[in-house]
Amino acid sequence: MSKSALVISGGGSKGAFAGGIAQYLIEEVKREYDLFIGTSTGSLLVSHLALNEIAEIKKAFTNVTQKDIFDNCPFLIKQEGALTRIKINHFNVLKNFLRGKKTFGESNNLRKLLINEVSVSYFEELQKSSKDVIVCVSNLSLNKVEYKKLRDCSYADFIDWIWISCNYVPFMTLANKNGCEYADGGLGCIIAIEEAIRQGATDIDAIILNTEFQQTNRVHSRNAFDALGSIFGFISDRIEYQNLKIGSLVANEKKVKLRLFYTPRILTTNSLVFKKENMDLWWKEGWEYAQKKIIEEG
Repeated sequence: MSKSALVISGGGSKGAFAGGIAQYLIEEVKREYDLFIGTSTGSLLVSHLALNEIAEIKKAFTNVTQKDIFDNCPFLIKQEGALTRIKINHFNVLKNFLRGKKTFGESNNLRKLLINEVSVSYFEELQKSSKDVIVCVSNLSLNKVEYKKLRDCSYADFIDWIWISCNYVPFMTLANKNGCEYADGGLGCIIAIEEAIRQGATDIDAIILNTEFQQTNRVHSRNAFDALGSIFGFISDRIEYQNLKIGSLVANEKKVKLRLFYTPRILTTNSLVFKKENMDLWWKEGWEYAQKKIIEEG
């Protein structure tokens, strides 16, 4: 029995590009997916995509600001010509440590936003549907990646798992749940192709929010946050490479049809910066990129 899946990687604000691709595939190509798997920013998209509520998630996603995510933002954003620089917010970081927190910043506002955007009625509709929605989280206590299926969760738990999947530690909240510490799913799995195959997918569209090949060297670090960003970016790239290599090998072995969508250019080097004008552009670019790729494939 054939089973199709849409898998979306992590990538912060670049998730807008994934939204554009998904919109084209669902609305124009009329792809009907049985399975939706999201990691980090991908987890913010999959519930609405499964319900075909694309206009709603586009409006919500492209209008997100730092204040919608952070109740204590650990960095300051400074524009230097065409470059966007992130500098440490010493006051907020110190305030977090004085409160006994384990991370530089707190992202509790994001959980509040999720409650507004993923309603109980949406959750119940998805539980009754034949579609599977899964989000990826990293269990730091047990040192493993976990995949949380919507139909196995309560509403409150699923909101928690989406929130946790997006918590890019140490910049965002380190969550405690079920006696374990959890963080961003991307710390363990950037793109869950292998999991989609394990769930029975025979036809997969995977959206990777990076270029297929490295196109530039990283900008030299100018402060502690730049250095951390470069370190985590390097680690994420290595994890993504392994995910794609293993996922492609398993897909080939299982004779699974795998279509990969990359960003054709470097969208940003600071994916924790959310700017409406950028995300509007990236959503449009994602739609146009998917159109071009599908036409070229015939």
